[in-house]
Amino acid sequence: MNFWHELLVAFCLMLVIEGIIPFLYPSRWRDLVAKLATFDDRQLRLAGLVSMLAGTGLLYLINS
Repeated sequence: MNFWHELLVAFCLMLVIEGIIPFLYPSRWRDLVAKLATFDDRQLRLAGLVSMLAGTGLLYLINS
């Protein structure tokens, strides 16, 4: 498989995974999004950075 195909597959899987919680628990998801809206930019950036680092670390562990 080439890179673009794998990237598209990964993107599609991300959409499936991201949709599980709103599908199963819509009211909890709405509450979470409302709480996230109150965070300042620094907190959101830090959460994004932690998420990216965790994903990168897991990919490294899986592929090594």
